[in-house]
Amino acid sequence: MKKNALTTKNKINNLIYIIRDKQVMLDSDLAMLYQVETKVFNQAVKRNINRFPDSFMFQLTGAEFENLRSQIVTSSVLSDYGGRRYRPYVFTEQGVAMLSAVLRSDVAVEMSIEIIDAFVHMRRFLEGNQELFARISRVELKQLESDQKFTRIFRSLAKKEEMEHKLFFNGHIYDAFALLVKIIKKANQEIILIDNYVDVDTLNILCKRKNGVTINLYTSKNAKLSQRDIGKFNAQYKYLSVHRIHTFHDRFLIIDHCLCYHIGASLKDAGKKSFAISQVKDRKIIKELLQRVKS
Repeated sequence: MKKNALTTKNKINNLIYIIRDKQVMLDSDLAMLYQVETKVFNQAVKRNINRFPDSFMFQLTGAEFENLRSQIVTSSVLSDYGGRRYRPYVFTEQGVAMLSAVLRSDVAVEMSIEIIDAFVHMRRFLEGNQELFARISRVELKQLESDQKFTRIFRSLAKKEEMEHKLFFNGHIYDAFALLVKIIKKANQEIILIDNYVDVDTLNILCKRKNGVTINLYTSKNAKLSQRDIGKFNAQYKYLSVHRIHTFHDRFLIIDHCLCYHIGASLKDAGKKSFAISQVKDRKIIKELLQRVKS
């Protein structure tokens, strides 16, 4: 992992707080990460307030804010506090997912994926260690926090290599989307997707690839993807070729002829129902897949 990417992940981990038993991030911290002013950020949210129910966003009480300020070291809220006329808003994981649709910028999309990834890592860590935390007394927990051991734990999570297998349950749509985009961004030359049920939602994922990377999409003749859809994609992003085949049932995503993933659901449906993504490591299988798909 590149140093600047790890630095960003560490920064995000340090900006996630537990308030009302929920993982949240402050509006000012999110604005900083999205590279906009806090005022502009909140105005965009207010224009789309119907998209942010209480489970997505809520305003801190005075007591909550004062308690948070006493703990904050890295947050931008300290520098903002003197000029703020209102208590800050905080956003949950679902709220962050919605922000990328509201702010509509490349930075917002990229950063939302990073933030959601951090939320997921932290949530899984906490869920997997509930028994351990239950056995730690309040005194021990304070000592643990003062020693910044939590920070070191979460930083170590950011350094972990991507797991070979990922299981997503129904409703984990954004988690699945974030992982698929991360895989697609690994490509430097070519992406090969074998998926019989593609549509424009599939293209919305594939367009996140790096500039100049070619996409070869193999799908059935009944796929809901028209020549007009393909033309519109190529007019803006280029390098997409669609091939009609009928010899595959399962979905495969191949990156630069060396990384291969077996995907249990069509990309457009990822997360709508429970499914898994598994990395195929057998070089012979990858080679045979490439031979069959291009024969």
